Parts: sequence; structure tokens; C-alpha cells
Amino acid sequence: MSSRVTFRPTVEADLDLVLSCHTGEPVSWADPERYRSLLGNGGYRPAHTWIAQDTDGRLLARAVWWAFPTSDRPLALDCVWVAPDVPDRVGLAARLLGAAHDAFRAAGWDELPEWHLFLAAGWRDDPAVTAALEWRSAAAARSGLTGRLERLRYEWTPELPVPEPSGRLVFRTEPDDEVFVEMFRQVAEGSLDDDTRRDLARLGADGQARETLDCYLQMPGERSWWLLAYTPEGAPAGFALPSANQGGPVVGYLGVLPGMRGRGYADELLGAITRFHAGRGATRIGADTDLDNRPMAACFDRAGYRNFGVRLVLTQ
Repeated sequence: MSSRVTFRPTVEADLDLVLSCHTGEPVSWADPERYRSLLGNGGYRPAHTWIAQDTDGRLLARAVWWAFPTSDRPLALDCVWVAPDVPDRVGLAARLLGAAHDAFRAAGWDELPEWHLFLAAGWRDDPAVTAALEWRSAAAARSGLTGRLERLRYEWTPELPVPEPSGRLVFRTEPDDEVFVEMFRQVAEGSLDDDTRRDLARLGADGQARETLDCYLQMPGERSWWLLAYTPEGAPAGFALPSANQGGPVVGYLGVLPGMRGRGYADELLGAITRFHAGRGATRIGADTDLDNRPMAACFDRAGYRNFGVRLVLTQ
């Protein structure tokens, strides 16, 4: 098959071909409705959608990356589809991803986009899910995505409680981005978050802080929502960043300064974010945290958030 397969990014004229694939496998993927929706707002683009075709033009495989609408750089791989009758699905998917990864590197992107797979809680007990993940994980590893991280997905909905303010922290807006850069830099110290630790190793403290700022500025949530937290005596304690993604309101980011940890302030920060979104009429607030970040998971549990699923992240 190798001599008769072409790997390439799509163009606008390929839309019907891109939408022609279907799957019954129980994994998250870019179905036609989702693809059209995100194509319309710039999250998906023809240049970030790669396909494999045989000499007759038949679609053999498809990979779709997502990007911030304001960025030219693909941020995450949303799905990979390979025709069920392809004899070596792992091999073809790996070659398709490898071709795209080569192009990304040639464009100057030194870190490959992660692959995010959204799964139900308890997915390991479902043989159909584990089978669908097996060939995808193998293809990811062959193409350079050898890391693996699980993140617990949480949600708040209106029938759940809204934490009452305790008065232990005072919240203020802050228009100066540099203040938040310094906050991001400080809370990264001793962080249990895998992304933060990897970014620190890759970029250093200041680079990690500025990349975090840029990431949250690109999200649909308003910059004016961001809050700094102080004790009643005026000592800085941390920050709370209510935000939003294309699916709606999210917790965003909360951080307690190293010298203020161990006092239960994370609960106060999460409570402030929840009250903010609930006060604006949110019907759902999304959030996630690393499986190994047990203190943050416990914070969500105490606040009444529901753990409904898992985000499996395959990384470089």
C-alpha cells in the first residue's frame, strides 16, 4: 500500500470528502456536525486537516487538528479516523500523523500538538473503548506522541450547590497583564499540574508564565473576568480566572501562592469562579485536572462538581 498512498493537507474543495467518513467506535471524534461548526469559527481549518488517499482518490484516513481561531498553530489533535477495511490501521495512521508532524516541524513548531481523547468515566471496563484506543495509542507512539496523561473531567450544573462566600479572601480585578505574568510564575513553583511542569522544563519560569498568559488571552472568556485574591489584611493569596472555551464557561485557572498554601484557599478560589459563572446564568461549568493532582480533584469534589469523564492526552 505504501507506494500508492498520498498524504496531504486538505483544501476547501475537499469538504465533502472530509465529511464522508463515519465511525461506530466509542471515542470522541469530529463528526460532520462538529466539523462544520468548528470550521465556521476557525477552530478547524482545511490546512489543519490531513488525509490519506489511494490512487483512485478514495479516502483511507483522516486526522483533524484544532487551533485557537486567532492562531495559525494547531494546538491539539481532535481525532484520527482510518477506514475499517484498511489492513494495517496502526501503520497508516502513524504515517499520516508523521507526515503532518513533519510539516509542523518544517513550519517552525518545535512541540507537536497533543492528541486529546474524551472518554466516559470507567472507560477501562468497556472492551469496545479499549479496542478503539489500542490502535490509536499505538499509532500516536509511532508518530512521536509517546507520553500519556489522564485528566479527570468535572462539571457544575445548576442543580448543584453554589459555594457561599466565606469572607476569607477579597477579590479584585487587575487590568495589568504583567501582574498576572508574575502570578503565573509564582504559582508554577511546586505545581502538581503536568502541563505546567513540562512547560517550566521547556520554557523556563518566565517563558512558561508568558505562554500561559497568551493561552488564556486567546480563549473566548473575557479578560475582565480575571480576579486577584487577597486576605482581608491585604496580603496577596492567589488568583482566579473564570474563562470559557468553545463549549461554554470553564473554571479556567486558579492558583494559590506558595507561601499561602495549606490554608484551604483553593476552595475559596474555586467558589469565586463558580459564583461568577452561576451569577451570569451558566447552565454548565466545565473543568478538569490531572488524575495525579489529588488535592485539586478533592477541591472539585468538596465544591460539589461532578466527575463525569476522562480526557486522555497523548503527548510528545
